[in-house]
Amino acid sequence: MARTWPVVFGVALGVSLLVPASPAAAHNSLTGSDPRDGARLASAPARIELRFLASLDPASTKVTVTGPDNVPAAGGDVRFAGSRATVAFRPGKAGLYIVGYQVASSDGHPVTGEVRFTLTTGTPAESATPGGAPSSPSGAAPAVPSPTASGPPAASPTAAVPAARESESDGRGWLWALGGALALAALAGTLALRRRRSPNP
Repeated sequence: MARTWPVVFGVALGVSLLVPASPAAAHNSLTGSDPRDGARLASAPARIELRFLASLDPASTKVTVTGPDNVPAAGGDVRFAGSRATVAFRPGKAGLYIVGYQVASSDGHPVTGEVRFTLTTGTPAESATPGGAPSSPSGAAPAVPSPTASGPPAASPTAAVPAARESESDGRGWLWALGGALALAALAGTLALRRRRSPNP
């Protein structure tokens, strides 16, 4: 009996060491990332990679990437390869970017976390898409001169007709006046001639 107790003690010690380790082994966890957590980058990476302790289930794994002002920065769908998850990175403004993840462990317990890194330089503004409004002055529509800037408006035909009629009536008035004066002068001359010819009493 004295010889068997070391064997029993060794077996019990081994079991006691294995029992606490089984729940930890059942939970998946992050083992590394690229970029690493807390990194400061002068140039944006082409993709983001997360590495985990156990293989990932695409159906129960979620990965999100957000940038400054909570703008989405994932450039496509997440791809899985065993215990690794990768997603293309679409950089925006300079600032803090957060990679959030949620994975399921073998015991069904969800594990969530995040990786943070800072992009110190932003990307340039996107160029205008084809078919959009041209930004160069040569593509601008020609300016149409306003009526007020082109000088006084030309007289319309309807406005010119009364003026012509008015000038014609003025000419005819002078003719009538001249004719009347000549008629009066002729009448006065005739009366004077008759008076001269008539004998005096």
